[in-house]
Amino acid sequence: MKAVISVIGRDSVGIIAKVSAECAACGVNILDISQTVLKGYFTMIMITDIQTITVPFTEFIDRMNALGKENGLEIHAMHEDIFNTMHKI
Repeated sequence: MKAVISVIGRDSVGIIAKVSAECAACGVNILDISQTVLKGYFTMIMITDIQTITVPFTEFIDRMNALGKENGLEIHAMHEDIFNTMHKI
């Protein structure tokens, strides 16, 4: 099972570290990551493996949302099934 995590906000030091640390704390493994900074705005998308997640996925979503609010970011975690369904043509 996989999840897609997106992060958007003003660039600042430590964004990747904070998101990665929260993933690790919940037993979520980062499989792939892409990030860029566009005119001061940070954007990132991560593909993660949630096979070994240590908390309910809904709690993980809430923790990611809270981390975003604490840091002035929009962080969304979505199960790959929902992501795939939303992006079918």
